Formats: sequence, C-alpha cells, structure tokens
Amino acid sequence: MPRAEDQQRFLKQCRKMAADNQRNGKPYILSMAAGPAEEGPRTQGYTFVSKTEFASMDDMKFYESECPAHGAVKGLLEELKVDGIMTVFFKPQVTGDAQ
Repeated sequence: MPRAEDQQRFLKQCRKMAADNQRNGKPYILSMAAGPAEEGPRTQGYTFVSKTEFASMDDMKFYESECPAHGAVKGLLEELKVDGIMTVFFKPQVTGDAQ
C-alpha cells in the first residue's frame, strides 16, 4: 500500500473496525495495532503493518469469514492499490513487556 492517501483511508477503516467489532453482542478483538511501516531493509517492500490478537482460534475464524467490521476492511482493500498482502497466524510462545 505505497500511497499515503490509501494508508490514511485504511487507517480510518481500521479505527472503525476497532470500535465496531462485535461477536455475540460484545467486542471480541483483544488488541489491534496498525500503521505505516518505517522505511528500511527489514520491510522487504511492505509499507503497512496490521496486527490483530484474538482470545481463540474460533474468534480468528469468525474475524476472517463472518465479522461485518472486518468485511468492510477487506472491501476497502479491494478498492485500494495494494501490491501484496502477507498474512501470518501464530500462537506466541514467549511474551513480555517493559515495566
């Protein structure tokens, strides 16, 4: 997603999804972070990053196939100039934070 204006449209839709996500009448996305990638060799050409966390694989499957809020995000991606998408699913084996 190389165009800054496309990134801003996508961020706006991500904010909406963060506010609107619902499953069984309750928000179900544990956390979400999205934004443009900092330039550098580690990006491998990717210009935007989005990370979404769920309590269960079942919630992730709901997100992928049934969530109306995520459906709106996917619809916008179809409109925008996106050169490629990489999706990775993983279960953390190590976690930590700065205290």
